[in-house]
Amino acid sequence: MAAMAALQSSFTSLSLSSNSFLGQRLSFPSLFPSLAKSVEKPCPIVMKLKRWERIKCKPNSLPIVHKMHVKVGDTVKIISGHDKGRIGEITKIFKHNSTVVVKEINLKTKHMKSREEGEPGQIIKVEAPIHSSNVMLYSKEQDVASRVGHKTLENGTRVRYLIKTGEIIDDAENWKRVMKEKEKTEVAAAS
Repeated sequence: MAAMAALQSSFTSLSLSSNSFLGQRLSFPSLFPSLAKSVEKPCPIVMKLKRWERIKCKPNSLPIVHKMHVKVGDTVKIISGHDKGRIGEITKIFKHNSTVVVKEINLKTKHMKSREEGEPGQIIKVEAPIHSSNVMLYSKEQDVASRVGHKTLENGTRVRYLIKTGEIIDDAENWKRVMKEKEKTEVAAAS
């Protein structure tokens, strides 16, 4: 009985609370450092475009498409690179990496193997893409390259124009000409 009384007196002298552990205060961040870190933003998703090329994507896995100052059918002047100073027309645009293909400019040689027996191999010239920052819109009438601006006309249509000359690029005649040429090339490729 005396032992029981001694044990009860020792427990009353010892004060334990919910926040202490044998007289020491518990601190959860020190025990679990991984829980104390703040949640970081998830890294951007990378979509596989080609075997050797990766492209950054939005969180919904759609590729990031860059806005371009040029369109198919525009006459441009090359402002840097091996073909600097040459003038040509844009035939194709790749918006995912901001490159353009200009007709008869930036030609690269491609070695083609023979496809059938008896047919010789070939070395052909192929138009390679150029980054869109290396081309500038060009006015044939005034022989000047200029940056592009945007303005809204009286009828509410938004058009592009050359800043140096004020010449409007986006007109209906230009689009009709481009579409006709595109149809001709598709028909020629099909036959």
